[in-house]
Amino acid sequence: MSGFLDATAVKQVADGRYEVELDGGYAIGTALNGGYLMAVLDKAVVAESPHEHPLSTAATFLRPATAGRAEVLVETVKVGRTAATARASLVQGGERLVEALIVTGTLGESGEHEWRGEPPVPALPPIESCPESMKQGPVRVRGFADRVDMRFDPSTMRWLDGEPSGRLEARSWFRMADGTEPDPYVLAVAVDALPPVATNIGSTGWAPTVEMTWHLRELPAPGPLALYGSGRLVSGGWFDEEVEVWDSAGRLVAQSRQLARLARKG
Repeated sequence: MSGFLDATAVKQVADGRYEVELDGGYAIGTALNGGYLMAVLDKAVVAESPHEHPLSTAATFLRPATAGRAEVLVETVKVGRTAATARASLVQGGERLVEALIVTGTLGESGEHEWRGEPPVPALPPIESCPESMKQGPVRVRGFADRVDMRFDPSTMRWLDGEPSGRLEARSWFRMADGTEPDPYVLAVAVDALPPVATNIGSTGWAPTVEMTWHLRELPAPGPLALYGSGRLVSGGWFDEEVEVWDSAGRLVAQSRQLARLARKG
C-alpha cells in the first residue's frame, strides 16, 4: 500500500504536462474517488503556479478513472499577484476524464476573523462513540475505506441497517489511514469522503458526482477533521450535497458543493 504522498505525486515531463500513477487503493468499486483525483489535479496546478495553495477547484467528472498511468495537462489562464487561474485535465488512455478550473493563492497564518460562525448542528459525537461503520457494517467497502480512517456519527448511518433517517445528512471524523496530517490535498479528499447524503433517503449504490467545487479556507491544524454533509433537494434523479470540514482547532478549513446523480435502480 503506497502512502498518500506517493499516491498523489505528479512528475513533470514537459511544460504543462505531468505524469501520475493513479493508486487503485482509492477506488470505490472500480472508479477512483473524485476527491483523490482533485488532489492530483491540484498538485499539478500548484507545481505550475507561483502561489502555494489551491484556493478553489471546480471539477467536472466526465468519465470514471481507474488505477494506472495517467497525465495531467495544465493550461495557465491568468497569473496575478494574489491569485492565478489554470485549467487542468486528467487524461487516461487518450480520454479526458476530469476537467477542472483551479485558482491558486498563498494563505498565511490564520488571523482575526470578521465572522467565523459556529460548527453545524448537531455536533459530531466524540470519536470514541463513532464506529467505523463502513468497515464493520453488513456492507464491507474495500479500497477507499482502507486508505482513510473515518468514524461515523451513528445517527447518520442507520441506512446500513435498512433504517435511513429520511434526512439528507452524513457526518464523520476523518483522518488518512497512513497518518498523513491534514494539508490542502488531504482536504480535497475529505470533502468527497462521506457516503452520499442521499443514502439517508433510501438511495443505495453508486451515486456519481457530475460536478464538484471545493474551497480551501484556511490551512488545517494537525489532528482529526470533522466532516458535516447535508443536502437541500432531490429531484429528477439528481441531488446536491454540501460538506463543511472543521479542523482540530475548531476552524472551518474547507467547503464543498456537488451535483450528483441518484443511484440507478435495477
